[in-house]
Amino acid sequence: MKIDYQEPSKDLLMRIDIHEKYGSANIDEWTNDLLKPQAGMNILDVGCGAGKLCFLFNDYVKGGAKITGGDFSEELLDKAREKNKKVGANIDFQFLDFNEKFKFDDNTFDLCTSAFAIYYASDLDFTFGEAHRVLKPGGRLFVSGPLPENKQMFYDIIKEATSQPIPPMPGSSRFKGDIFNTIDRIFAKTELHKFENHLTFPEVAPFIDYVRASLGEDRRLWTSMFNGKDEYETLIGKIEEVAKKWFDRDGKLVMTKVVGGILATK
Repeated sequence: MKIDYQEPSKDLLMRIDIHEKYGSANIDEWTNDLLKPQAGMNILDVGCGAGKLCFLFNDYVKGGAKITGGDFSEELLDKAREKNKKVGANIDFQFLDFNEKFKFDDNTFDLCTSAFAIYYASDLDFTFGEAHRVLKPGGRLFVSGPLPENKQMFYDIIKEATSQPIPPMPGSSRFKGDIFNTIDRIFAKTELHKFENHLTFPEVAPFIDYVRASLGEDRRLWTSMFNGKDEYETLIGKIEEVAKKWFDRDGKLVMTKVVGGILATK
C-alpha cells in the first residue's frame, strides 16, 4: 500500500521540541531502559531524521558502538551530520529509502531501530524482511509509533471544531494490527511495550503550534479538511476557538501521547 506522505523537517522538529518542553515522561529514558544498547554493538537506525536515536545510543554507550543512521531526507541528514561534527561523534549518516533494498550485507547488525518512521513503508513484508535480513541471528528490531488511543484530546478538539471524522493516520491505524502482525510473522519472538507521556499546555498558543506542526499541508494527511492556504487558516481558527473553550473550562490542556514499542528478536 503506497502511503502518500511527506514530513517537513520543521514540523517534525517542532513536535519533538514540544514533547520535550511540556511532557511529563522521557521517551529517551524509556527507550534506553528497554533496549539497553551496549558498547561493541553494530546498530542501524532506519528513518533516523536528524539523528535523535543515534545520538541517544551514542551517549548511552559513551561512543563505544558502531552506529549507522539512514534517512531519505537529505535536509535532515545534513542536520544530523552537522551535529555529528559538533559533538565529535563518529556516527555514519547516509541515504536510506526503506522502500528499497537496504545496502547492507546479511547478518550485519545487532540492533535495528526505527522511531516514528518505518510504519509509513509501502510494503511492510518487504521492509521488515529487509530489517530481518540485515540483523544477525539473535539480533533485535525495535519499532516505535503511535497507538490508536494516542493524543485523543487533540482529535476530540478537531472533531468538535470541524464536525468531520478524523482521516486515518498511517501510523496509529496500522501499528497494533498490520505492523505488529507482519513483524510477528517474520521474527522469532515479538513483544509490544507501551509508553505514555502527558503533555500539559499552560496556555493555548503552544497547543496551536503543535496543531500546525501536525496538520501542515505538506504532510498530505489532513487535506480532506481543507483546500489551500485560506481554508487551512480558517480550520486553524476554528480549532483555536474550541481549544480556548476547553482551556477556559479546565485551566489547562492535557494531551496524552500513547506510544507503542514493538521489540522483536530474529
